[in-house]
Formats: sequence, C-alpha cells, structure tokens
Amino acid sequence: MSSQSSICEDERTMNSESIDVNMVNGCGFTSSNSFNNKWVRLNVGGSLFMTTRSTLCKDPKSFLYRLVEEDPSLDSDKDETGAYLIDRDPSYFGPVLNFLRHGKLIFNKDLSEEGVLEEAEFYNITDLIKICKQRILERNAHLNKNDLKKRVYRVIQCHEEELTQMVSTMSDGWKFEQLINTGSSYNYNNDGDQAEFLCVVSRECPNSVQPNNEPTDRAKIIQQKASRM
Repeated sequence: MSSQSSICEDERTMNSESIDVNMVNGCGFTSSNSFNNKWVRLNVGGSLFMTTRSTLCKDPKSFLYRLVEEDPSLDSDKDETGAYLIDRDPSYFGPVLNFLRHGKLIFNKDLSEEGVLEEAEFYNITDLIKICKQRILERNAHLNKNDLKKRVYRVIQCHEEELTQMVSTMSDGWKFEQLINTGSSYNYNNDGDQAEFLCVVSRECPNSVQPNNEPTDRAKIIQQKASRM
C-alpha cells in the first residue's frame, strides 16, 4: 500500500514539474512552439521586422506566403536569430507590410509610388500592384493638367503719373511682376518731362493660346539694360 502511495506522489511531482516548464517556455500553459508558429521574424536589408504568419499569408500568390510556408523552391536563408533573410530595401518594406496588415497604402513623403510598386511586384502582392499603378496614373494626370497652363508676360511702357492707375486697375488675371526705370531724367521744373518706366506683368494662360511674345526692338534694348542692373 505504501509503495502505491509513493508512486502516486512521484506522478504528481512529475506533472507539477512539466507544468512549470510549460509556463516558462510559453504564456501560461501554451508551449513555445505555438508562439513560434504564430509570429514570424524577417530580416529585410539588415532591419528586423516582426509580424504574424496570418498577415504574411494574406495573398496566397505572394512571395511572403511562399516564404512562411517554406516553399522548397525559394531556397531561403535565416540569420542567427532565426529571421528570414530578404535582400531588399527596408524603407520600402514598411509600406508593403502595413498594406498587408490593414489594406491601405501609406508611406512617407521621401518615398515614391514607383519605389513601392517595384517592391510590390517583387513580393507579387496583386492588390498592392493595382493600387500603386492607379496612384501613378492619377498623379501623372494631375501633373499633365498643370502643364496645360503657362505664364505669359507683358511689358507695358508708361509714364510715372500713369503707374498708380495702371497697377490698381489690372484685372483679368494679370499680376504685377517688375518695374524697370528706362533711365530717362525727371525735371521738377518742367511738368511735361516725366520719368519713363517699363512695367512687367504676367498671367496664366492655357497652352492653346499662342500670344505674340516677340518684343519690339526698343523693348529688347531696355530688357538687356535691365538685366545688367
């Protein structure tokens, strides 16, 4: 009878020790194997990233899906910590990983859509490739729309007494740019002798408008004189 009691106590002691080991290796009664199966470490260009296996498996056709599923055709390596080694730019991997997490493309201003597209195509993430291409098309369309406008300049010859009225009555999109003194003298004792100026104005016009921008010979001389001032 005493021998049976001793055996039962030994079993209880062994069970207690195994429970303690599980609590050390995992969280509560979860083993470390379960933790390792959920979380994945990636060493991208020397920077360490950590995410869940389910995040990397969002796109079954992607490189990352095949990586965590340990596709034998990838021939992937790991570093000393067990992280998968990926020889790519880590600054662009962040937006790729965040897209897999929440489905939105967000990146810093120092990065470009073309750079994200390059990484999306490398990792073969179909939805991200589509979004990047759409972003690039929309951006280029916006830039081309702005290119349809150009700034047209006009040089107006006027006397000193006309300046205030001319500048204050400018309309139709015209904007004052520069005032150039032609170098003529001003005689205080003779009201008829006033200083002469060139007033440079500009406005935005569609590229379809082809104004006559050829300056007169006198304007060319004055412009050359102004450029040396």
